[in-house]
Amino acid sequence: MSAMHHTDTTNSGPKKRKSLLGDLFVQVLIAVAAGVLVGHFFPQYGDTLKVLGDAFISLIKMMIGPIIFCTIVSGVAGIGCMKQAGRVGIKALVYFEVVTTIAMLLGIAATYLYHPGVTANNIDASAMEAVRGKMAEHMMTTTEFLLNIIPHTFVSAFTEGQILQVLLVALLFSGGTIVMGDAGKPVVRAVESFSRVVFHIITFIIALAPIGVFGAIASSVSKFGLASLGDLGSLMLLFFGACILFVIVVLGSIMRFYCRLSLWQLIRYIREELVISFGTASSESVLPRMIEKMTNLGCARSVVGMVLPTGYSFNLDGTSLYLTLAAMFVANTAQVDLTLGQQATVLGVLLITSKGAAAVYGAAFVVLTATLNTLQVIPEDQMAMGLALLFAIDRIMAPGRVLTNLIGNAVATLVVSKWENEMDYDQVRGRLAVAGKNAAADPALAAMSATNVKR
Repeated sequence: MSAMHHTDTTNSGPKKRKSLLGDLFVQVLIAVAAGVLVGHFFPQYGDTLKVLGDAFISLIKMMIGPIIFCTIVSGVAGIGCMKQAGRVGIKALVYFEVVTTIAMLLGIAATYLYHPGVTANNIDASAMEAVRGKMAEHMMTTTEFLLNIIPHTFVSAFTEGQILQVLLVALLFSGGTIVMGDAGKPVVRAVESFSRVVFHIITFIIALAPIGVFGAIASSVSKFGLASLGDLGSLMLLFFGACILFVIVVLGSIMRFYCRLSLWQLIRYIREELVISFGTASSESVLPRMIEKMTNLGCARSVVGMVLPTGYSFNLDGTSLYLTLAAMFVANTAQVDLTLGQQATVLGVLLITSKGAAAVYGAAFVVLTATLNTLQVIPEDQMAMGLALLFAIDRIMAPGRVLTNLIGNAVATLVVSKWENEMDYDQVRGRLAVAGKNAAADPALAAMSATNVKR
């Protein structure tokens, strides 16, 4: 009896340890901790590990075009009606505009509680040149942004990695299959079969997430250091505090009073995607995975395929909040008091320019530069100083924007799904409840490579 008892205990121990270490969430957390240690104690070596993070993101980006195309085509063709697809798109855009406006207003309001802005001392020439380089290299007008949605060729939409271009091609392709009627169904089935292959490839790439996160974190810590915030610490605390407030109050209220679901459970459900996005400072790295998880949660694939990819360009809540907060910071640094009219101008311009801020590191900084140039009330040299200060910590603040963006788009998917009556409410509530109780439970992962997903 005692021997048998001893045998059972021995066998159960390794199994538990194996299941814990086999959880991607735990692996990524370990990678984050290891990256911090390596970057801090071995900075020269840590900086060379940036290639690991870059390689991981490149692998993910390689699959984003096919993922979006397959999801849109199978989803819209499944609807069988372009009118309904257009209705979903309009509802999503209305929601995006309202919520991002609230985020921008919160960013401005935060500056009234605490006036961010430091004396711009000791800004070296290299920082100034980096700012000018960003401005010259990436400046894009609203007209250019709209024209950029149209790809040069059908194939270039995929090769150039432009999400909105792929969306346009996919919608046109879907419309063609709908017009063909029964003759277009074999084409749709072929796309659906191809999508299953694509999602299998994604599972292989996601397994490399801990390596990519380790490299990205080690590089960041080695470059900026643990104590690199200096006088900008107060600005960062204000920004992260505003992000937390937005998520809890605004998104939490939407989840509770409209969706009648728990925001905390949703966060637990997408916890692995949040950790990966935090480590890589890019929500694009988890877009394919988010599409599959939100579909498996109980939202219609046709709605998920429209809302999530579009939200990556039009529903950047964290980026919107950051842009108004950062604009006020630059003005305060230059000792320029913006009037209410000028603040309204900043808000209005950002409502347009922020839509071109892709969910990758660096884009928000470029949009901020373009917006401040339109004001023409801050002296150029003073504006450059403030931008240089922001440029120094932009990489450190990026995770706050990315996480808020990701949570915001997950909530948006649920809102539009409920608005369209395209959500299995019982399934959503059940799976969120499981995720809220058991951190190891991840029903979406089990269905990632499934042959068919509901709806």
